[in-house]
Amino acid sequence: MKLGIMQPYLFPYLGYFQLIAAVDKYVFYDDVTFIKQGWINRNAVLVAGKRHMFTVPLEDASSFTLIRDTLVDEHQYPQWRRKFLKTVAQNYKGAPCFEAAYAIVEGVLGPSEPGISRLATASVLAVAAYLQLPTTFVRSSAIYGNAELKGADRLLDICRQEKADTYYNAKGGRELYSKEAFAQRGVELRFLEAKEVRYAQFQEEFVPWLSIIDVMMFNSKETIQGFLKEYVVA
Repeated sequence: MKLGIMQPYLFPYLGYFQLIAAVDKYVFYDDVTFIKQGWINRNAVLVAGKRHMFTVPLEDASSFTLIRDTLVDEHQYPQWRRKFLKTVAQNYKGAPCFEAAYAIVEGVLGPSEPGISRLATASVLAVAAYLQLPTTFVRSSAIYGNAELKGADRLLDICRQEKADTYYNAKGGRELYSKEAFAQRGVELRFLEAKEVRYAQFQEEFVPWLSIIDVMMFNSKETIQGFLKEYVVA
């Protein structure tokens, strides 16, 4: 069984979904500490032809707090939501797949949301459902009971509990995890690296590595399903 484990990210880039599509089960790693300036509560879309970062406001975000316990700022969120949806509508209304993509974004960003983990997870699940991915999802905080373990030991314990023989990680994991250490525990460690996928945006100069929101705005579901295979594994 092929397994992937990653923190829940908010409308992440295409490579995140390539990892999901490559595995049988995907674990939202939500009971590890929140990463400031990471991708849990922010991403980038196209505004006036340029990369524009958007960030969900949080309440006292701290690298000492678990992702699952990190709260959205209930006072700032409603206004942020209105402004962000307006920004998306104004900047993508001429995109060929605007209606389908905007409906997903609007549906995920409900009027209120207490936790960033739930919000980020909802964004991934909504896109995965739209793309008809067969992958099974689970939250690490809900099942494994091994929060005392750290680093590779914890990942390997999750692999053991899931009876996974192959573990897929993003390419950044090369600096953290050893293929030999995983092999000693009967698990093949594979690193997935997304290729740069280009598609027509509004302007001639392509802006890469944006949120999946951008990908959905300009490409049909079938086209994106093809994009999910555009990676290399080492």
